[in-house]
Amino acid sequence: MAKKSPSPTDRALLDAAQHGDVAAVRAALAAGADREARDEQGRTPLLRAALADEPAVAEVLVGAGADVNAQDDRSDSPWLVTGVTGSVAMMRALLPGGPDLTLTNRYGGVSVIPASERGHVAYVRAVLAETDIDVNHVNRLGWTALLEAVILGDGGRTHQEVVEVLLAAGADPLLPDAEGTTARAHAERRGFRAIAEVLREAEIRTDPERGGTGRP
Repeated sequence: MAKKSPSPTDRALLDAAQHGDVAAVRAALAAGADREARDEQGRTPLLRAALADEPAVAEVLVGAGADVNAQDDRSDSPWLVTGVTGSVAMMRALLPGGPDLTLTNRYGGVSVIPASERGHVAYVRAVLAETDIDVNHVNRLGWTALLEAVILGDGGRTHQEVVEVLLAAGADPLLPDAEGTTARAHAERRGFRAIAEVLREAEIRTDPERGGTGRP
């Protein structure tokens, strides 16, 4: 079934949101534009603003009651997109809208997982400190944020810092992937020595009897 095209007023709102034009956003809303209008990909004005990292626009839309959890055709929502962009400003602009921290993307992950993969240290630290997001959430691939930071990260200082932040927030270093492989085992296989050592120490703190053996 063909999708209904946005009305001219709704299109003006969608475009203004994406381009960060606060005045035009306010004008479109005043003219009766639907704050939940959808473009051809199912994206709302707020989602377009989040993708473009326009927090000032997001504040206006959230203040007007826009849904921070509205998902598009790819299961992206304004809130979930912040984990991809790593924008702390956008994350904070959306918090007053009451984001559903359990809402998942097309991979079954919450926002902290893609943020960890991409090495968005400031975002990972902020979202863990300022929300109750589940640091040990497991996505459809069988990966937590900690596992994803190791499996898809580059092993450099940025991803090491992400690992440290996750562990400090309660990430379980002993929680393995679907094949039973721990984050440390992945780090060792990939030659990430510094990260492997951080994880070994975390394993010992979590379960001293295992002595950081890495065994499940």
